Amino acid sequence: MPRPEAPKRIAATRLLLPVAVLASAFLSACAAPGDYRPELYAASTAEAYTLSAGDRLRVIVFGQDSLSNAYAVDGAGRIAMPLIGSVPAQGRTVPEVEREIAARLRDGYVREPRVSVEVEAFRPFFVLGEVTNAGQFPFVEGMTVRTAIAIAGGFGPRGYQGGVDLTRIVDGVPVTGRVPLDAPVRPGDTLTVRERIF
Repeated sequence: MPRPEAPKRIAATRLLLPVAVLASAFLSACAAPGDYRPELYAASTAEAYTLSAGDRLRVIVFGQDSLSNAYAVDGAGRIAMPLIGSVPAQGRTVPEVEREIAARLRDGYVREPRVSVEVEAFRPFFVLGEVTNAGQFPFVEGMTVRTAIAIAGGFGPRGYQGGVDLTRIVDGVPVTGRVPLDAPVRPGDTLTVRERIF
């Protein structure tokens, strides 16, 4: 035969159960990487790198020292070169820009131009939120979220370390998802470290 206080315990348990379920759902929604879509970021990371404003290119035209120089991709997504003027670079790969420059030089300026283009400096990446030093930083090849946060001084005291919100331009559209610390970072990415709940 149950003791008299047993119904009170059962009633208290029934009242606390929904609260516990709601709290668990809230914490998991705020802290767990539930919106991480690995296929989207894996696909965008595997694609050939496309240029954008902030990248700096080293252009070498063999035998033409006056044309060989470093050129920054401006806010309009172009580089300005002598003789051929403004060359579109936004959204193009390095080989595509290389072919464009060679084609323009061939059109009445240089006979059989040999052109080499490489990225001298990538556009910066950005770290926001609960880190020691938020801001923009120079990109380093082979960077992961973990190394990017280290460059920003590491997690702040309230920074959530289970995943980071990463925003990347994919097909011209900014896409954000929760990624693990070992996810690769690309130039122009924005990382946001959220505040942990407890």
